Amino acid sequence: MEQDSRLPVVLVAGLHADARKEVVDRLLRAVPGSVALHHDLTGAGGAAVQRLTRDASGELAREQTPLINDCACCALREDIVPELERLAHSGLTRLAVVELWDSVEPKAMAEVVAAHAGDLLILTNVITAVDPALVLPYLANGDDLSEAGLEAALTDQRTVGDTFARQLEYAPVLALVDNEEADSEDRALLAQLHPTACQVAVNSGELAEIAFAGFDVEAAAAAQHPACALLPQEADEAGVTTLVWRRRRPFHPARLYEALEDLCCAAARSRGRFWLADRPDTLLAWDAAGGALCVENAGPWLASLPDAAWEMIPPMRQAAAALDWHPEHGDCCQHLVFTSPGLDREGLEQLLESCLLTDAEYADGRDAWKHLPAAFDALLDPA
Repeated sequence: MEQDSRLPVVLVAGLHADARKEVVDRLLRAVPGSVALHHDLTGAGGAAVQRLTRDASGELAREQTPLINDCACCALREDIVPELERLAHSGLTRLAVVELWDSVEPKAMAEVVAAHAGDLLILTNVITAVDPALVLPYLANGDDLSEAGLEAALTDQRTVGDTFARQLEYAPVLALVDNEEADSEDRALLAQLHPTACQVAVNSGELAEIAFAGFDVEAAAAAQHPACALLPQEADEAGVTTLVWRRRRPFHPARLYEALEDLCCAAARSRGRFWLADRPDTLLAWDAAGGALCVENAGPWLASLPDAAWEMIPPMRQAAAALDWHPEHGDCCQHLVFTSPGLDREGLEQLLESCLLTDAEYADGRDAWKHLPAAFDALLDPA
């Protein structure tokens, strides 16, 4: 078998900066000939972004790359591939470790590297570095990134909690640093947030091998898409509970809207897909952390599409819909997952049930549903 001559690239992400640096340092020491690239996006409103290149012996270069459209992340995207290609052309680098800055999400960078890999580069894994004792404090943090000095652009409106959640849930590998303050609740929360992740101790010998394991960017994106996301299953351990709530009846838009604040604060993390009666053909995405909720239009339910349109639907989406198909409603459903220590399961279920259409409202049918109060217009159709 012919050996792959492309330069392996591994991304290391995470808001836990000390943990992330420890992971990168371990990789540099464990893999001879490895080089790390890190773009410092501190002060995203400045004129330039600083790029640091280092290996196990220390700093190799420190250079500036100009800001693009007042967006530090844009500068990173424009600069990272040429730098990786330069390392590949040199023929001296065995592994390129891209240490992403604090609030940079690995999904965007993984897709950039994969799209430009060509004959020179291959993305071999994505790792999020985690301090288990800090999972809940970061997840529950509803502050804007800008308030914490962690924004990646002047227009960045993300929060600490939702950014950390996406970093955690996208990566197939979680590299855990040792922290004696971490307890069984912290570890149960981490396991329930991302049950399919490979958890590896930073000080173990597995890290270097995992860096070369391989990564499928399309499968990773599909696993995050609200229509076919690999959501956690029911769990209850060490005081941490995951509730999976599924129903085949749509929500009353006004009652759900009134309950949003209580639903967002009921769990440290909640996500999934939901169905509104006044928008019966629209799949809606639910993404909440730190008390902040993002609701988005994720396109049509497949049940609302003509048969001819199915040929354009990705196979993973078709498979997910087929597994969950209902003879009357197709793939239209409520599928929400709530994970938190101290979750009030009974109270949460009662609140969710109260937001569904009543028997009489349900019997009125779709034509009547579309005339219910359009409470979500401000969230879904902003001016």
